[in-house]
Amino acid sequence: MIVVKTVGELQNVVKEHRQGGARIGFVPTMGALHAGHLSLVDEAARSCDLVVVSIFVNPTQFNNAADLENYPRTLDRDVALLSGTACRLVFAPSVAEMYPEPDTRVFDFGELDKVMEGKHRPGHFNGVAQVVSRLFDMVRPDMAFFGQKDFQQLAIIVQLVKQLQLPVQIVPCPIIREADGLAMSSRNTLLTPEQRKIVPVIAKTLMESCNFAGHRSVKEVKNEVTATVNKSTGLEVEYFDIVDGFSLQSIDNWDKSDYIVGCIAVFAGNVRLIDNIIYKKK
Repeated sequence: MIVVKTVGELQNVVKEHRQGGARIGFVPTMGALHAGHLSLVDEAARSCDLVVVSIFVNPTQFNNAADLENYPRTLDRDVALLSGTACRLVFAPSVAEMYPEPDTRVFDFGELDKVMEGKHRPGHFNGVAQVVSRLFDMVRPDMAFFGQKDFQQLAIIVQLVKQLQLPVQIVPCPIIREADGLAMSSRNTLLTPEQRKIVPVIAKTLMESCNFAGHRSVKEVKNEVTATVNKSTGLEVEYFDIVDGFSLQSIDNWDKSDYIVGCIAVFAGNVRLIDNIIYKKK
């Protein structure tokens, strides 16, 4: 496995493989890797010849300076984890390498980035679009793999590829969970032992809500999920919305869409966790 830190080194290695007929798979990450990330690498290896993983904490997608500062950075550990996978090339650039000049591009995603994460983290998805489009331009992958835990981000990236007419196939991959149901996330490492014992209630509540979704009104399900999570000391729901899985707009009736997803953001102290559950998909 090769670790490179410059765009030139990255493109030289990718070019060599591509000239040999290799299909390029790409897994962009912000590091602090866990089994969820490794599952993306495994999925990429099933259909690609060269798997590239980027590790870069992107400053333009953070609207909270403290969140950026506290985001875990564990490059040596990440590289060690990847060495046991099908990954053959790691791109770990500096901020100066990624942004030799400020990126002032502003993207228009219509209503996709105005709700949920976009509403509570203004500018976040514009920063995501900036870094992902840059990475796609640098790596030029045939396929790119993203986890469905970041459900709204995935929708944004699909739209980004359409807008820029990029020749890359976006592959959504299932949420990977801990044994107690907690969605794997790099932010989980920031939880205290006490918080870690409590947070599985988020996934548990979402999964249990599937038992009565459709039998109760959308509003009742939203209220029930929010109240149940908030009952746990130390947890506070920032939002829970039930949306059309394509438009990401709120629905008020189970018959309004054939693809319905519940998306939640919860604070455990200062640690912000997100998760989602699919209620309906045809």
